[in-house]
Amino acid sequence: MFVEQGDPTGVAQTTSNDVRVTRVGRVIRRYNIDELPQLLNVLKGEMSLVGPRCHAVGMLAAGKPYEKLVPEYHRRHVMRPGMTGLAQMRGWRGPTDSVAKAKSRIASDLHYVENFSIWLDLYIIARTIKVELTEGKGF
Repeated sequence: MFVEQGDPTGVAQTTSNDVRVTRVGRVIRRYNIDELPQLLNVLKGEMSLVGPRCHAVGMLAAGKPYEKLVPEYHRRHVMRPGMTGLAQMRGWRGPTDSVAKAKSRIASDLHYVENFSIWLDLYIIARTIKVELTEGKGF
């Protein structure tokens, strides 16, 4: 991203055709190379492979704080954040430009928290790989 156009708070999500993203950045994001540093966080025990995706404090969805859209939002924080999760596997990734998309993403996260199991994790990992290879833009 262009440094001078970045959001130091981390609240502004990247959108389609975001003017802040460089040409090289578009390639990095298209193939999810920008996710690889999170593996270090997994190895350090700060993240999991599977879990609710982490959000910046004060993250907005459709211009409103998640906390205002979904009162149970904070329940998703009882688990470590993950590189992928039920919401991403279901296609609720990328910018949350609508209230419905934001609520669906959080509902998926809360379902994961309430139904956590190693089998659910294995299912999410397998489906994430399948979705990325067949429907996504690549890894």
